[in-house]
Amino acid sequence: MNQEELDAARNALLEMRRQVLQEANVSLNAYREMGQENLPDISDVSANAANRNVLLNLSENLRQKLRDIDAALERIDQGEYGVCASCEEEISPERMRVRPFSRYCIECKTEIEKFGE
Repeated sequence: MNQEELDAARNALLEMRRQVLQEANVSLNAYREMGQENLPDISDVSANAANRNVLLNLSENLRQKLRDIDAALERIDQGEYGVCASCEEEISPERMRVRPFSRYCIECKTEIEKFGE
């Protein structure tokens, strides 16, 4: 990748990171608000518990996405961005545009999903 492509990738990743942090903040606020509700009815308690589980799962997904984004930014700094972590071939520019935190080319990712990492 040339410097212009790397700069564009860095900017896209930083914007994604900002959005993920904003989303996580909204989830955290919603979780806090749930803890402050008075729940007189057992069905309300049950629904609240289910909602908390959804928010916890969402927040774990956001944490993983944030880790993926940070790892991609680190790969840019190390000069390894856009190189498949498995076969060490260049990841297609199209894939990197669609999913700028990709660690694997399509072929290797398909194999990993088929057989596990």
